[in-house]
Amino acid sequence: MVTKNRKQTGKSPATQADRDRTPHVSPPGKSNARRPGREGKAFNGAHPNGLSGIRHKLGLTPSAVAKLGITLLLAALTGFLHWHHLSQLFENDRHFSHLSNLEKEMAFRTEMGLYYSYYKTIIEAPAFLDGLHMVMNDRLTEFPLVINTLKRFNLYPEVVLASWYRTYTGVMGYFGIPTKMCWSINRGEGLTPVDSCEGMGDPAYFYVSFVFLLNGAMMSLFFIYGVYLSGSRLGGVVTAVCFFFNHGESTRVMWTPPLRESFAYPFLVLQMLLLTHILRTRNPSRTAMVALGVSNLCFMLPWQFAQFVLLTQVASLFASYILGYLAATKMQSILVTHMVTLAVCFVLMFGNSMLLTSFYASSLLSIWAIIALRDRFAQVLTPGVVTWLMQGLAWVGSTLLLKSLLSSVLCASDDAHISALIKSKFTSYKDFHTLMYTCAAEFDFMELETPLRYLRTMLLPINVLVVALIAGRTVQDVVRSPRDGGKRSVRPDDADEAEGSEIAAKGELVYHGLQLVAFAVLAVLIMRLKLFLTPHMCIMASLICSKQLFGWIGDKFKHQLAVFVVMAIMAVYGVANLRAQWGIIGEFSNLPQEELLDWIQDNTRPDAVFAGAMPTMASVKLSTGRPIVNHPHYEDAGLRERTKLVYSMYSRMSADTVKGNLVKLGVDFFVLEDSWCTRRTRPGCSMPEIWDIEDPLNAGKTPLCTHMARSSRPHFTTVFSNDIYKVLRVPKATDELR
Repeated sequence: MVTKNRKQTGKSPATQADRDRTPHVSPPGKSNARRPGREGKAFNGAHPNGLSGIRHKLGLTPSAVAKLGITLLLAALTGFLHWHHLSQLFENDRHFSHLSNLEKEMAFRTEMGLYYSYYKTIIEAPAFLDGLHMVMNDRLTEFPLVINTLKRFNLYPEVVLASWYRTYTGVMGYFGIPTKMCWSINRGEGLTPVDSCEGMGDPAYFYVSFVFLLNGAMMSLFFIYGVYLSGSRLGGVVTAVCFFFNHGESTRVMWTPPLRESFAYPFLVLQMLLLTHILRTRNPSRTAMVALGVSNLCFMLPWQFAQFVLLTQVASLFASYILGYLAATKMQSILVTHMVTLAVCFVLMFGNSMLLTSFYASSLLSIWAIIALRDRFAQVLTPGVVTWLMQGLAWVGSTLLLKSLLSSVLCASDDAHISALIKSKFTSYKDFHTLMYTCAAEFDFMELETPLRYLRTMLLPINVLVVALIAGRTVQDVVRSPRDGGKRSVRPDDADEAEGSEIAAKGELVYHGLQLVAFAVLAVLIMRLKLFLTPHMCIMASLICSKQLFGWIGDKFKHQLAVFVVMAIMAVYGVANLRAQWGIIGEFSNLPQEELLDWIQDNTRPDAVFAGAMPTMASVKLSTGRPIVNHPHYEDAGLRERTKLVYSMYSRMSADTVKGNLVKLGVDFFVLEDSWCTRRTRPGCSMPEIWDIEDPLNAGKTPLCTHMARSSRPHFTTVFSNDIYKVLRVPKATDELR
């Protein structure tokens, strides 16, 4: 074991505001100072093998093969740069290589710790199947319930990574190849040294390394996407440059590797690239549709929010169909692919009812029915704006009705908070659960600073120009459509080859424009969702290299010169943004929580049940393995009600009432955090004020948490306390310390 001192450096606090915060998250750990191929030959007249064979099958000329090779090489380079960028930012921020195992686990805060705990469960189990059985029959997360976490929490990434980790360490161990190097870290400040390991044999290192590799590959896909959409390699460069220059607005994977979007979003990029190919191709192959379905599935399985994103995609495609840019047969093929994917996902998620009762599922059925009845619409209504409006209203009405019916039949209310959250955006409606979201900045409306940052890097002006050009051409087509009898909008399948190709080219751009508008609406309503908007803006920026939209600038040289001038202007603030990210130097440290977890590990029984703030409970489960009754995955209706009972400690109710709530849940210890009692992000957003909405009869009284901070007796017993945490023992009939 080698002694390895941590370096002493300062940390710039500038980026703390850029990171998304979950509703009522505990104060983060201190981070202000750092501590010490070979070409084949033709055979008997048959097609050649190797690269020549591939070229022959694709029908490419040698020059086309060379151009493709250069494009793929640039894409690989872009992906490598993004992987390195993410890894370096993560290491700079947390000094991850110098953290102990416990510190690494504490660095995965809130729901990140919850997800990582299942990965830890599987790799520490005697066998992989034993670990899989444990997460499918989990008794720790919502005591005393036994839940299938694969059904509830979209944990397939953890299952896959755990299987790879076990295979990797098993193979390396068999051949006697070391997989990690461990150090004794002198933490200074009178603290005891800790052991820290780095290398792929370390579970946390293995986990985050694959997250960053996946998101590096995503950057390669972005480059290819930009090239394909714009028809120019320079378009791929523009996309990549825009992404890096707006990196803090485009992703947060470097700060939060275990979040679901870190695994799911790269597959959305692949899915949209494949969809672009399908829209561009007159008769897409079955292979393309299967690939679309597989990428769809890989996007949906890791993330419960994927259904809302796919809803916007289906809506954008349907609008393209209504306007006549998408053939009915192709639209139906895409719908069938989505339906099959949804069915497979439903099976793999063990019948998760949220999938069937989603607006996405209802929308698929509604659009299918409308397209099937398109001839009826044509008979009853004159082709034109009225027909489009009626189809749109039919889609909205039937989707809402079908969603309501399915929710009633299946008795599903897990996604009711989404409707309530949207309702609260446009009305004065408030309740406990909506305030838990809206009081957090990332669930509020988009802040003004975000579009200003887009403006400084030229991302917003470029997108406004691109969308304006697409909209202008679309309006021209809409005005022209009634004059030609609506033939384009009613029977696009009957167009001749040239006209069909032109419609497909326009339809591809119309879809992307509509998708951008949909993402913009989501981001304006919920700031966190700018993580969809910004990357898509980077994709749309590639269209400044498109001859189809910007051929009026002049010849190729003038066009490329204009693009380079734009990128030079973007670089002024873009490079400054990158330097600000590179300037983040710090280290994760949370000594009060470390003391809490050590005390729990040493002084409570393994079956002692804990309750408290959602972020802290995730850490308690991950690092101590103790049962908990609430956690940060807030999408389940039952869990929301459990959390509400637990959080009554921060209300103005009587101690007897709160104690009764905790006893009913089977809680042995409550972890009290005074900051949750006093913190107020804005007027009306402290926990006692949130409770005033639910419990107006007790408004004006002193919050119970304030009384508990002074003295927990006679209703509870304080068994541990430090500057941040106080552990209250909940008395039971049998007065035994568990």
